[in-house]
Amino acid sequence: MAIDGLIILDPAGRPIIQSSYTTYPAAYPLLHIEALNNALAKAPREGSVDPVIYVGELSCSSACCHVEVGGMRFVATISGDADPLIAFAFLDAFVEILHDYFGVVSVATLKDNFHIVYQLLEETLDSSGHPLTTSLNALSDIVLPPSLMSKLLASVSPATPGVPSGRPGGSFGSNGASGAFASPIPWRKAGVRHNHNEILFDVVEDMRGIVGKNGTTLVSNVFGKIESNAKLSGTPDLTLTFANANLMTDCAFHPCVRLQKWTRDNALSFVPPEGRFVLADYQYRPPQGALISNVPIPLSLKANMDMGEFGGTFALTLTSRSIKVMENVELKLYLGEDATSAQCTLSSAGSGVGSVGSADGSWAFDLRTKTLRWEILNMRSSGSWILRGSWTSKIKAPRPAHAFQIHFEIPSYSFSSLKVDQLRLSGETYKMYKGVRMRSKGSIEWRW
Repeated sequence: MAIDGLIILDPAGRPIIQSSYTTYPAAYPLLHIEALNNALAKAPREGSVDPVIYVGELSCSSACCHVEVGGMRFVATISGDADPLIAFAFLDAFVEILHDYFGVVSVATLKDNFHIVYQLLEETLDSSGHPLTTSLNALSDIVLPPSLMSKLLASVSPATPGVPSGRPGGSFGSNGASGAFASPIPWRKAGVRHNHNEILFDVVEDMRGIVGKNGTTLVSNVFGKIESNAKLSGTPDLTLTFANANLMTDCAFHPCVRLQKWTRDNALSFVPPEGRFVLADYQYRPPQGALISNVPIPLSLKANMDMGEFGGTFALTLTSRSIKVMENVELKLYLGEDATSAQCTLSSAGSGVGSVGSADGSWAFDLRTKTLRWEILNMRSSGSWILRGSWTSKIKAPRPAHAFQIHFEIPSYSFSSLKVDQLRLSGETYKMYKGVRMRSKGSIEWRW
């Protein structure tokens, strides 16, 4: 079974745009919208709604898979024995397409470019619910990205002699559709030319871990991806090799990668698409001789929590274990649905008491989500930061979450120490500029 259709809801739960459910009753998408809105209204806090919601009002089994983007909800409806992972993969691909077309995905952007969004829906999901064209290079020839010229063409009447129309069915749309498939390589346009040829690689690694009450790391995994931005003329054939490719496991590649070359030589041989794309996804596998299988977490948390009547007190100490400066460190604690307020003071080693918005960071209590948030913009190596405070609750026995959520970023750093050996070019005679940049981030659940 395939995807029944796609619905985009605004922050109030009203539909902005949806697929044409031609083979379903008119009430079919409305029942899924109502089921999602009811689930969001009943949720005790933000983010606690199941990503897959079963809809039982229909004779056939169906469900809606949803993700939040810019305050909106992107909903893919499925029925029968359809795999929800297919729906989520399509949602991620469609959101990425919207980001490439519009930059910022918001309610105003979608409404201002309604005709483009609807054309993208028609091209990416066929009438039977199967994903169709999701390659940006092919889509940009079929559906013109928003620009002043495309808006002028869209406003011209198709009846005007000598002027191609930008509307569906016009001569402009038919030429674009034929041009999109003119190249023998599906993911690359034909006849690309650049004055300056370059390709850039961003190795982005994401750590996800759980730490127990006694401070022992229960699990920590690192997932990475190689993001590329190619601006190369002609049809370049590239070969990318690594000095330690054995650290990459469970790899998933862009369709341009030749799998036999990777299996035989651990080298990525490919003809790149034009523009931005994800070359590979992987999981970091520590060396076989390592003493521990978990990847070390680059910070530590000491939490002293004292629960009392109608509230409690706490003292939190964050310490950096990283040799690099950590940026945008954020700690969150859900204080319970009955929490009413919080008061805190900040300090760091050797600096005394700080204040809200100082160099030592900032804290805030969100009354809507009942969440205490502590932010540190720059955490130096081996430094310590302290947050002391208290909170109040409407009930005698408060029930905060027993886990902190910690997020951080480390620029110019890689958990796996993956190293690019060389990049070779064949098929073209020009010289190209190549650049590699490392970047890491992490999401840790720290229990107390």
